[in-house]
Amino acid sequence: MTRGDLSDAEWELIEPHLPLGERGPIPDLRSYFNAVMWRFRTGSPWRDVPHQHGYWSTIYDRFRMWASAGVFQELMEAMISEAAARDAVDLGLVSVDSTVARAHHHAAGMAVDPQLLEDLEKAVEEEKGMQQSDKTTQ
Repeated sequence: MTRGDLSDAEWELIEPHLPLGERGPIPDLRSYFNAVMWRFRTGSPWRDVPHQHGYWSTIYDRFRMWASAGVFQELMEAMISEAAARDAVDLGLVSVDSTVARAHHHAAGMAVDPQLLEDLEKAVEEEKGMQQSDKTTQ
C-alpha cells in the first residue's frame, strides 16, 4: 500500500458499493479505485497513473463506467449516511464556493429598448469625449 491508498477499514466501507463485473468480481478492484483517487488527488493526466495500478486506459474505462452508472454519487450518499449513523459528520469540512462570473448583458439575453440603447451609446461617446479633453488639458 502506498501513501494515499485506502486503508482496510476504508475499503470495507467502499467495496460493497462498487459494482461487480458481468462475469463476477473485477480483478484488483481496490487497485482501480486507488488509481482513480490518485488521479484526482494529484490532478495528473490519466496516462500518468502509476503502473502499479494497471494500464491507464483500463483504469480510465473503469472510471467512465462507474461515473456513467452513478456509482460515485451513490458512494458519496452512502458515505454521508454512514458518517451520520456514526455521528461523525464534521461540517467544518464543508466548503461553499461563492465565486460569481458575470456575463455581458448581450450574453445574458438582456432585451434593451432600442431608443434607450441609442441614448446609452450617445452618453458613452460623450463620456469618452470628456475624458479625452481632460487628458489634453492636463
